[in-house]
This record gives sequence, C-alpha cells and structure tokens, in this order.
Amino acid sequence: MNKEVFESYPAPDKCDVLKAADANPSALKFLSQRRSALVRSMTEPGPDAEQLELILRIAARTPDHRKLFPWRFLLFEGAARAEFGEHLAKYFQEDCPDMPKDRVEHERTRFLRAPLVVGVVSSPKNCPRGTPKWEQELSVGAVCMNMLLAARASGFAAQWLSEWYAFDSRINTILRLKETERMAGFIYMGAATENPTERPRPNVPNLTQYWRN
Repeated sequence: MNKEVFESYPAPDKCDVLKAADANPSALKFLSQRRSALVRSMTEPGPDAEQLELILRIAARTPDHRKLFPWRFLLFEGAARAEFGEHLAKYFQEDCPDMPKDRVEHERTRFLRAPLVVGVVSSPKNCPRGTPKWEQELSVGAVCMNMLLAARASGFAAQWLSEWYAFDSRINTILRLKETERMAGFIYMGAATENPTERPRPNVPNLTQYWRN
C-alpha cells in the first residue's frame, strides 16, 4: 500500500456526518469469505509503518459504550520478538523441566513465526456511569476482529491467537500489565505463503430463533 493509497482512507474529523448505511457488495463478499491464515504459513514482509497505522486505526473503530477505549496495543517486531521469546522459553522450562530441548526452542521462537505480532490488551476502565466490564471486554473482542479484517484487506495474512502466555501472570509482569488488565490475544501478521482451505461453519438457522412472548 503506497502513500497515495494510504491517504485515500483518511480518518473522519469529529462531528463529520457519516453514512448510516452504505450498500457494498464487494465488502459483503470479502466478509463472507473471511478466513484466518495459519501463522506457520506467514513470512516477511509484514505491514510497514503506514500500513500498520491504518490497520490499528481501523481496529479501533469499534462499538465502545461511553467512549472508554478499554484496550491498548503492544507491538512486537524485529529483535523484540526474539527478546520476548527468551521469557517464554524460561517460564515454559520452569513449568515443564522434562520437556525436550526442541520443545523449549519452539517456545523461544514463537514470536518469530511472523514479522509482526500485535498484543491486544484488555484494559477496562472504571466508569462512574456504570458501563459494565463485560461490555468493555466485548469491545476488545471487536477490536481484534476488526484488526484481522483490516490486515487481510491490506494484503496480509493474519491470525488471532492466545496460547498459554496470554494467561500467565509472570508474562503479564514482563508485559507491564496493570492489575486490572489482561491479554485479549496476539494478532500475528505477515505475507502469506499459502492460501487456507475453508473449515466447517455453523448451520446458522439451527442457531437462530424468533423470540415470541
């Protein structure tokens, strides 16, 4: 995505009038074929600075009751991926001392699987007007989904993973998470080396009913 293309997606200014509805068959086709790519099929390059700025900006355009912005981003690229991997290997080995060396090495290289990893932090806010924590966590999930869509629309493969380190208090300390924060997951992004195949999808009519009193 060159600079001219990037600038064709400007952020609206506050109080701009936006369309309430905008029929877009191309967007519907894009959404109907959304599929995460496996991280093992990613390689260089990842998004450049301009592409990443756009992806994050789109990710942040989510429902957010009372505009609390109950999330933030941690970026892992370049040497930071390997540095973080040292912590993963250390704690994995502490917990699983009998595991073979290649399994420990797998943990050490987790973040090297893609050129960019975006950690999405759930950061709920105290709201005097009573926006429930659950609503704020739903907003964080919407951020992750928007990020997957924006990455794919920018020409990159992307996968949303959590894995054990998203739930480990020692890793939370390394990431400098506050006591009230937790990881919503890690979004891996890179160039695709193969196209994913479709997986089983739910039978939506079986999950749908009309409410009647």
